Amino acid sequence: MFKDHTPQPKSGAVRRARKQRRAMSLPEVLLWQELRKRPRGLKFRRQHPADAYALDFYCLDARLAIEIDGQAHDFGERPSRDAMRDARLATSGIGTLRIPAKDLLRDLETALAGILVACVARLPLHHPAARGGPPLRDKLGEDLGD
Repeated sequence: MFKDHTPQPKSGAVRRARKQRRAMSLPEVLLWQELRKRPRGLKFRRQHPADAYALDFYCLDARLAIEIDGQAHDFGERPSRDAMRDARLATSGIGTLRIPAKDLLRDLETALAGILVACVARLPLHHPAARGGPPLRDKLGEDLGD
């Protein structure tokens, strides 16, 4: 597992995230029932606090936030606020995948497959080396034991 470089939560964000975990919408509950099974070995967090936000779902290894957008995200100033939020998270290396709630309710399996494809595409090719680097090896590639 990678070190968490997610922006530190602002004051009150953790409390809000905990409250939102208890009041998840139906699409969020349905998706969480699948994501908590760790599909493809990926671990997801729900209502993860980052900066001043609570991300609906977050995959740390892929550095991907998954947002379930209801109808309210289509009206008023919400689209521009969402775009600013996505840009702010992107400066920390976090991508955002937005899924309309109606699409999730219509076909959960397809939405889940899309999430997994997006996560796998963002995974690094390898895990970083352990602190101190890899073990020393001799000419034949064998570890130089202690």
